[in-house]
Amino acid sequence: MKPGRKAPAAYSTDDARWRAVLERDAAADAYFVYAVRSTGVYTRPSAASRRPRRENVVFFSSPQEAEAAGYRPSRRDTAASTAEAQGRAALVARACQTIESADTPPSLHTLAQQANMSPFHFHRIFKAETGLTPKAYAAARRARKLREHLTTPGASVTQALYDAGFNSSSPLYEASAGLLGMRPGDYRRGGAGSVIRFAVAQCSLGAILVACSQRGICAILIDDDPEALVRDLQDRFPKAELVGGDAAFEGLVARVVGFVEAPAIGLDLPLDIRGTAFQQRVWQALRDIPPGDTASYSDIAQRIGAPQAVRAVGRACGANPIAVAIPCHRVVRRDGDLNGYRWGIDRKRELLRREAGQREASRKRGRT
Repeated sequence: MKPGRKAPAAYSTDDARWRAVLERDAAADAYFVYAVRSTGVYTRPSAASRRPRRENVVFFSSPQEAEAAGYRPSRRDTAASTAEAQGRAALVARACQTIESADTPPSLHTLAQQANMSPFHFHRIFKAETGLTPKAYAAARRARKLREHLTTPGASVTQALYDAGFNSSSPLYEASAGLLGMRPGDYRRGGAGSVIRFAVAQCSLGAILVACSQRGICAILIDDDPEALVRDLQDRFPKAELVGGDAAFEGLVARVVGFVEAPAIGLDLPLDIRGTAFQQRVWQALRDIPPGDTASYSDIAQRIGAPQAVRAVGRACGANPIAVAIPCHRVVRRDGDLNGYRWGIDRKRELLRREAGQREASRKRGRT
């Protein structure tokens, strides 16, 4: 059941919904739940529970609405929901194993047939469980396999290409920027041939390193130790040519520092965002959070269409290499508490305090 899903005429009135409850109409489960005032519990129309008195019943279009009104799910529904969730997880796990073991990505129709579902239903369940469509999952698996083969000693690009499931070089080179962030041969050589300019400066949060590839800013790192920042960059691109920034690059770094000090001004510079398909979806959702606002990990999971992938969202936030410009500091726990910031909780708290203050100052200016 999806919040806001419009009910057909058969369930459009309370009288019609009550008839569905009396008949234990399973088709109605997709459109509403009913709650009982005297018990504080809600359940599905088809539930085999004792029928309540009509005057004690109130209807809601989704479980979320019922819970927002203070009702809790029945024990029977909770057990059924747990069993259903376990079944979905097992089904998707089998599909993932099929994708992992296949030489070429299986079609959606093949995966759905294996799960005994329609392609539409399977596609929706797979995305809800993994945060990715089957096609994107297969692409991520192919990219991971390609990276593994390219870094195998003595491996050639051609052999890695076929081992990863590409049937010719053209698709690989067309996709290499998104999969690897550089050409396959450069990736195999640990970034050799790539030029990354960088500089370290100081800001109110400590030392800050800004690195830029040919495609845009590829890292904004913050730490107390400037040398640790440089080592981090070297670990990311072990064989790339790291070049200290010139005077023009120092100007770019100054813009980034200004942005870190006042995120509300924005950063109108291209970013070289390298990550899995799932990570990139999470990072884009983070960039959509306005300065001064926050969102929970579950909020982000909902926004990217993967409500079950809350932990994966947390891991994507932790893997973010571009501080502040991809604002993982704006993600908090559901209860509002701060946790898990790669560059330290104190910096996260300070960034949020600063952004909230800037937004309030902007509001005051707007009222004068």
